[in-house]
Amino acid sequence: MNELIVIGYDTPDAAEAARAELFGMSKEYLVEVADAVVATADADGRIKLNQMVNTWTVGATGGAFWGLLVGLLFFNPLLGVAVGAGAGALSGALTDYGINDDFMKDVSKVLQPGQAALFMMMRTDASDRVIKRLGIKGGHILRTNLDRSKEEHLRRAFNETHAGISVETAA
Repeated sequence: MNELIVIGYDTPDAAEAARAELFGMSKEYLVEVADAVVATADADGRIKLNQMVNTWTVGATGGAFWGLLVGLLFFNPLLGVAVGAGAGALSGALTDYGINDDFMKDVSKVLQPGQAALFMMMRTDASDRVIKRLGIKGGHILRTNLDRSKEEHLRRAFNETHAGISVETAA
């Protein structure tokens, strides 16, 4: 079962640092990340999603490749690349990978200008080690798809880790 956790941060840099930490833990095989998106609120309150995978680019690249192959068959590879890249970019833009964009924008409405949120969808349950390492980065858990008891355990572990780090740095 996929696990969804949303953590709010005071700055986009803090959210990006937490996402980098999450990817680092993925490389250590502590967690399997399905999607990780940083949502930021600009000065006007508009929400911008910084996706893990840019579907426009992926679609355009794949379309250009196939367009080149078809273009070679008809002795016009440049036209094939152009048409293929355009069609691929369009199909990529219409594809929603991972966490639903509308859901992320809806949840991100609670952000004040300059704040950010990290949306994480994991294919495996986040272990206590993962939660503790993310807790070091700070932030506040805004939303999960867990049942109440698991969500409370997650919030408690995350807040205890963050509080412990805050006390250590103050001393």
